Amino acid sequence: MQHNYWQLIDSLNQTISTVRFLKEIKLEALDNMIRECSRHGYYSDDHLCPACNEEGKFILRSRERDSLARRLALILRHAPEKFDLEMDINGWVDVKDIISRFKKQNERRYHWLRPHHFRAVSETDGKGRYEVRGNMIRATYGHTLEIELDLPTENIPPSLFYPCNPDEAENLLEIGITPSGRAHVHLSSSIRSAAEAGKVHYKLPTLLEIDTARMEADGETIWHAGVTVYLVESVDPKYITRISNDNPEYEVARARWVDEEE
Repeated sequence: MQHNYWQLIDSLNQTISTVRFLKEIKLEALDNMIRECSRHGYYSDDHLCPACNEEGKFILRSRERDSLARRLALILRHAPEKFDLEMDINGWVDVKDIISRFKKQNERRYHWLRPHHFRAVSETDGKGRYEVRGNMIRATYGHTLEIELDLPTENIPPSLFYPCNPDEAENLLEIGITPSGRAHVHLSSSIRSAAEAGKVHYKLPTLLEIDTARMEADGETIWHAGVTVYLVESVDPKYITRISNDNPEYEVARARWVDEEE
């Protein structure tokens, strides 16, 4: 009986080890890499290039990309001085200087870092948070620093959207929208993207529609920053209306939240 007991324990230990091993393999598989196709450039979240279906060259693991992106956000949006880096008036920082500072702080962790990794991060970011030109990189939005924007101002949609705390909606409709903890007011290109941005902070954000066509007609400047992000210095209340919670597009966005939670 005792012999059978220890056989059972040994069998269970082997099973646990096997489960752990398979879990590690699964996690490794889910850690999608950034790769580079020789013909179509950088891509992520797949082993094969979405344009030609050929396997690209390994560039960066997604967890390395996320770690790098978090540090870039601190430097390019908020505090370049913490890394002893110089930023120009338009928000640009030299990539080679960033690499030098990172390696100085932690050579072992960043020994692999090269300039092309920054371009890979920029080009595979779905929200267009970063822009690379030559040897320079900058954040396109999210700044708490005061910088002079030289972003595009053409082809602005006639309406943009802003998510807010439901308790603050009436106040914003009366006094307008000003930056809160950032250098500019951030607007979204669609009800869906505004809803997603608002969901980060509020269970059920109130969405406001901004008449950007009228703003432009009145001489206001609107900058196109990220893929779905636009920036303004402020929004006067005369340009703002409330989106109803039963708006079909907003209902579709909320339905996705329910699906994701189930």
